[in-house]
Amino acid sequence: MANIPQILDKLNIAKLNPMQTQAMDTISNNPNTVILSPTGSGKTLAFLLPLISILDEKNREIQALIVVPSRELAIQIEQVARNMGSGFKINAVYGGRAGSKDKIEIKHRPAILIGTPGRISDHIRREVFDVSNIKTIILDEYDKSLEIGFEDEMIDIISSLPNLERRILTSATQGVEIPSFVNMKDCKTINFLQKKQSLLKIKTVMSPTKDKLDILVKTLCHIGDKSGIIFCNYKDTIQRVSEYLDKKGVSHGCFYGGMEQKDRERALIKFRNGTHNIIIATDLAARGIDIQDLDYIVHYQLPLKKEEFTHRNGRTARMNSKGTAYVFTHKDENLPEFIENYKEEILQRKPLPQEPLWATLFISGGRKDKISKGDIVGMFLKKAGLDNDKLGTIELKQDCAFVSVHKSEVFGLIEKVNNTRLKKKKVRISLI
Repeated sequence: MANIPQILDKLNIAKLNPMQTQAMDTISNNPNTVILSPTGSGKTLAFLLPLISILDEKNREIQALIVVPSRELAIQIEQVARNMGSGFKINAVYGGRAGSKDKIEIKHRPAILIGTPGRISDHIRREVFDVSNIKTIILDEYDKSLEIGFEDEMIDIISSLPNLERRILTSATQGVEIPSFVNMKDCKTINFLQKKQSLLKIKTVMSPTKDKLDILVKTLCHIGDKSGIIFCNYKDTIQRVSEYLDKKGVSHGCFYGGMEQKDRERALIKFRNGTHNIIIATDLAARGIDIQDLDYIVHYQLPLKKEEFTHRNGRTARMNSKGTAYVFTHKDENLPEFIENYKEEILQRKPLPQEPLWATLFISGGRKDKISKGDIVGMFLKKAGLDNDKLGTIELKQDCAFVSVHKSEVFGLIEKVNNTRLKKKKVRISLI
């Protein structure tokens, strides 16, 4: 059994929220569970806690699969699971990196394997691991996996598991049909969607021209030095918006499906640690990625479906916080039926948002080198003499780490600590 208080202490969580408490009880006492809860409400912990409680410590094979629609969500769940410090091995597999790397990592079998449908299905088809011990499957954001075309892979995965006893589905969308191939007989549903009054404000921004680039910059000036996402429908639009913001001197990052996996991960890291306060993204960023507490989102282009409008808006005003969604439009534009007559925002004339104070350094060593966050803090504070308030967020990965530091200290720091030894590894330090 998992030591719940100890795990929560490691995660710096005082207590579970009502959804998580109900999910733990329902999953523990029922073979089939559906969790419906908004993005950012803690669904990952809601299914990981009861999952860890039912794992067999003596079993040296994979016991549970967590299937997710995106690489970012796989990485996010893997990070949360490892931070829990349960003692069980956990690995994530996904497209965008060599399959040989997966095989090396899962040669010593994890108890929990997290991954995208295509990559997990491929490993099962190639018989990379034994499936006979897998008794639990979790389809996280299952409707998103179906929406982006992973139905065949999900069918292949589930039909390949002969001893499946427990199924858990999660979604942030109301009323999505559960596919018959999952075989969710007599399932129990936990529904926390729309139970609390949202603190989200939705406002219209009227552009005087059909080209909305100029009004976007004015809106960002109006909003000020806050954290938010600008949503576009296409990567070409993102590139055009990005070039315009570059020209105007507005710092930002980009995030969309056509980017290399490494660049996508780094864009999110820099957004999380304050190197960028603004990110321009497609609906890939609307759910299933690890981004905390945004002040606002901008619908630079409106989505084609109401569900995506809802998921985009769900990136702000989360967990009882306030937030604003700005809908960009033009007087000659035909709006979708799901866009209501929202109050128009009158933009105030303000200067450009200030440049963020933080930059991100890459360190060429991680957990597999026995490097800890404490080692990294010691290197910067003691060896390099960095003031504590000039050191920001540290994200430690398996084979590397990313550290935010005050921009004013970057180049002096690199000179002092590049090629320093951390534990037994000589690490390279560079600006990304």
